[in-house]
Amino acid sequence: MSSRCAVYTGSFDPISLGHLNVIERSSRLVDELIVGVGINIEKQSLFTADERVALLSRVTEHLPNVIVKTFAGLAVQFVRECDARVIIRGIRSLTDMETEFTMTLANRKLDPGVETVFLMADDEFSHVSSSLIKQITPLAGDEELARFVPREIVGDLRKKLAG
Repeated sequence: MSSRCAVYTGSFDPISLGHLNVIERSSRLVDELIVGVGINIEKQSLFTADERVALLSRVTEHLPNVIVKTFAGLAVQFVRECDARVIIRGIRSLTDMETEFTMTLANRKLDPGVETVFLMADDEFSHVSSSLIKQITPLAGDEELARFVPREIVGDLRKKLAG
């Protein structure tokens, strides 16, 4: 196992600038960062898993040590399948901290050898969520929307939400 490999999981539906910020910062901390796109069949996603992988791959192509993959099931199991021991989680608010703390304790019970590292969102992204992005997309101009999502996916987001 590589001690310099970490995994950052999420639904990324869609990827936000906050997600990208955590990915960029994490990629500087490790030799290899695997971004795991979670597949939850019980959740209605805007983008398919393959579309989310494509979007993430496009916006992270400038990061040579980032690999994007899909996974189903427990994140901690995915971390082990990737031969990693570290899971990275982004924190935006105190509410996120409470949820992530509970998940970290559960992950420790499932696999005590996997450590969780928290990265606080930069303050300019602490309010950004996928729900907010979906709400403002029909109302915001492209420049305004690019304050929330990578500019490269604005067109994809508009097309998807247009039907």
